[in-house]
Amino acid sequence: MIQGIGASSGIAIGKSFVLPGWEWDLPEQKIDVADLAKEFDRLYEGIKTSKDEIEQMKGELREVVGTEESHIFDAHIAILDDPVFMNEVQGIIQRQYKAAEVAVKEAIDHFVTMFDLLDDEYMKERALDIKDVGNRLLKHLLGAPEIKLPTDTQPFILVAKELSPSQLAHLNPKHVLGIVTLAGSTTSHSAIMARALGIPLVVGLENKLAEPIQTGEMMVIDGQSGQVILDPEDQVMEQFSRAQEAQYEAKNKLKQIAGIRSVTPDGKVMELAANISSLKELEVALPVGALGVGLFRTEFLYMDRLSFPGEEEQYEVYRSVAEKLGEDTVIIRTLDIGGDKQLDYFNIPEEENPFLGYRAIRISLDRKDLFKTQVRAILRASRFGHVKMMYPLISSVEEVRAAKAVLEEAKRELEAEELPFNPQLEVGVMIEVPAAVAIADLLADEVDFFSIGTNDLVQFVLAVDRMNDQIAHLYEPYHPAVLRMLKMTVDAAKRRGIPVGVCGEMAGDTLALPIWLGLDVDELSMSAHALLHVKERLLNTRQADSRVFLDRLLACRTSGEMREQLEAFRSGAGTPVEQPVSVCKPHGS
Repeated sequence: MIQGIGASSGIAIGKSFVLPGWEWDLPEQKIDVADLAKEFDRLYEGIKTSKDEIEQMKGELREVVGTEESHIFDAHIAILDDPVFMNEVQGIIQRQYKAAEVAVKEAIDHFVTMFDLLDDEYMKERALDIKDVGNRLLKHLLGAPEIKLPTDTQPFILVAKELSPSQLAHLNPKHVLGIVTLAGSTTSHSAIMARALGIPLVVGLENKLAEPIQTGEMMVIDGQSGQVILDPEDQVMEQFSRAQEAQYEAKNKLKQIAGIRSVTPDGKVMELAANISSLKELEVALPVGALGVGLFRTEFLYMDRLSFPGEEEQYEVYRSVAEKLGEDTVIIRTLDIGGDKQLDYFNIPEEENPFLGYRAIRISLDRKDLFKTQVRAILRASRFGHVKMMYPLISSVEEVRAAKAVLEEAKRELEAEELPFNPQLEVGVMIEVPAAVAIADLLADEVDFFSIGTNDLVQFVLAVDRMNDQIAHLYEPYHPAVLRMLKMTVDAAKRRGIPVGVCGEMAGDTLALPIWLGLDVDELSMSAHALLHVKERLLNTRQADSRVFLDRLLACRTSGEMREQLEAFRSGAGTPVEQPVSVCKPHGS
């Protein structure tokens, strides 16, 4: 048995197929000064072709795994646009009179070596992205064929030194039982995509193999524990076959509760909705029992294009979602760009702190022409179903009133144009920043509902950029400060009589469920793959127990204590956990 790192859960049993790596043997001959222009033309043509290919691949992948995962390829396009990378390539061509492919290869090697030397897992993963993009560019410069996986054989376990997102994008899950890589980590782009595709993945086997794995070897991998077994004995095969069957049965059992109402044993109804970015994602969410859409991320309508979408285009998309849901609710979030979401055609000046900068509602209120176009489209779609609208990154009452003024102006315009809409459209706000929590009682007087965006709320409360690998370990959703912020928000909503939902990652974490039940949250909205797991736990957890348990959580002084309590509560099937007074004193003592 070889111990790797489990990066995507599931068990795979089958024969291996070893993916050959890219090996470039490039001549070192110099080019003539007269041919410099030709080499630059070849370079630019290769870049254009590579970009087109990446965009096509991104579009195809979106249909399989959804919008968020497909945006991994934005990083690849950014590398081809990166002036530092391109200046390195151009400099080698111009100063050393080397062919375009040689210059690209040397630039790749330079940056990969530089990143690999850093003691930073995030930068090591970015080195793989550079290598992936560089290999794609080299392939076009050299006219080399794409390395393709076999499709005419029995399904196999793919083995590779490292697997790039580009290679994963071409995988057919029907042919690939599982994946093993020598390099890689659980946070790599490839691991994210493997999880989205539902393919078991084990990484980190570098220096753990006595000899290389050969194509055709029988093997077993466990993507949860990270175990890899070569040439397994019959009893080992039987053991893992039983475990695999148990996993299938568990999945089928979950599917059986898709149509069951989400209500606790003591009668608390919790609406479970889906976070979506497109109609395709809605089609994935509905079969697993999503009761509406708690977050429709509209910014993805604005991406992968050359200009802002018009009113008619947006209206057709919003109407389609509303009609598809019928009586179930769709909450449409207005444009949330800036921070980590950029538009190629909308130039946002470079900022020191983009997450604290020109983004979300701040852009909408600054560019009221764009904002009103979207609001009009949402209003027009509102008559086709139960449509609600919410504003992101609200931090003041003034922002809410300014947004509502645009809404009223849009209503007057539509009335004058005799275009029908729902005049009683409900409007809510995202609670994502500490300022919104502090004035939640004031905001509740202005709107019809709250939706808590835990992703941003956690990072703003803790002042932690979760995308910064050096401090990502400090991003702790189960921090006492976060819990108190959540309680303040829900209490303010309840006092004003407005419903409150949660649409961040914590909504889909079964560990957090007793928090939401204890606080008496009305709705949880999450990715489709998490919904049935949350529902299963909800059906077996009493709200009364969660209320008692919440008081114990509020008394915890550290994140470690909170997590220990939550894990014990989950393993105890909903029974509050007794702990010594020194660990978590009763709330209010």
